[in-house]
Amino acid sequence: MAELLSHCLSRMFHNIADSIEEAKDHLSELDGEIGDADHGVTMSIGFQAVKNELSKRNIDAMAPDDLMNLVAMAFLNSIGASTGPLYATGFRRAAQAIAGATDATPEVEAALIKGITDGVKERGKGRRGDKTMLDAWIPATDAAANAVRRSATAEEMWRDVLAAAEAGAALTCSMIAARGRAARLGERALGHLDPGAASAVVILKAMALTFCDDSAKPMKIVGNPSPKAGKFPGRRFKVDGDRNWADDPPKDSTAQAGGPL
Repeated sequence: MAELLSHCLSRMFHNIADSIEEAKDHLSELDGEIGDADHGVTMSIGFQAVKNELSKRNIDAMAPDDLMNLVAMAFLNSIGASTGPLYATGFRRAAQAIAGATDATPEVEAALIKGITDGVKERGKGRRGDKTMLDAWIPATDAAANAVRRSATAEEMWRDVLAAAEAGAALTCSMIAARGRAARLGERALGHLDPGAASAVVILKAMALTFCDDSAKPMKIVGNPSPKAGKFPGRRFKVDGDRNWADDPPKDSTAQAGGPL
């Protein structure tokens, strides 16, 4: 019997909270290079609040969109930083995008990614190339949409999503920030990975773990799960028989993510 979408989403946010907690120190270190060194702590507080709130609820009685709206409220109420309103709006737009859905399918999962991205764009008025979390979320959204159009499996879709998100996040090293505290640094921000883009990759990896965990060819944790393993914080994943996409994106992953800026 397929897992109900509400249960899948609850499990997804527990995975996200645990993954962010593991990566917390490294994310704050990244933020210390171009910001105020609290991004990891802030994200951990937000998602731990979400995890705690979901633990109190009867998930059986919740529709998926109601669960996403609850998550948005819990995240926003727990942190006052700019990240709070950005992700809260993203979760609310995701709630609208999956309203009426009951099962986790590639189409629903792609809609979830797009909803989060659209909400962050709407609230922050940002775009790709600003050296923000959108440099990971927008390529991930494009990769998911492309995968759905070609009727890809969930495993294939998430493999492409992770590759695109990591390629997009890596490009922030060559960007001058247009928004946030890093914008005050000008060219001094060059060579530094944006912590918001890095944490977006952690979130997407946790989502991939959730949606591919029970499939015929599961996306598995491989190697050292340390948040400092590889180029990005968080666990590493692969589809059986494939390479490690999370730590070694393919050379054409930029094209998969939508091409150069």
